Amino acid sequence: MIKHLENESDFESLIKEGVVLVDFYAEWCGPCKMMGKVLEELSEVNIVKVNTDEFQNLAMKFGVMSIPTLVFFKNGVEVKKEIGFKDKATILNLLNEIN
Repeated sequence: MIKHLENESDFESLIKEGVVLVDFYAEWCGPCKMMGKVLEELSEVNIVKVNTDEFQNLAMKFGVMSIPTLVFFKNGVEVKKEIGFKDKATILNLLNEIN
């Protein structure tokens, strides 16, 4: 399920339980749009999309220097970070490593 972050104050509650994939992206970013289509195919995964133009503080907090950046959380703790476009199989493999 994909949730778009609307309030920075909601971020902690969205990542606190289970495995959550956070997609740091921007509307103007071509690879981010391609990544968005891949993420839409992962309906069984908890995904939070964070627009870096709107939530620059969160992007800085997690060291996002380029987009797309995927940050994987398990029970609120960052466990992995991947930069750049990833295909569905790669994302599923990364999720399997975390579980």
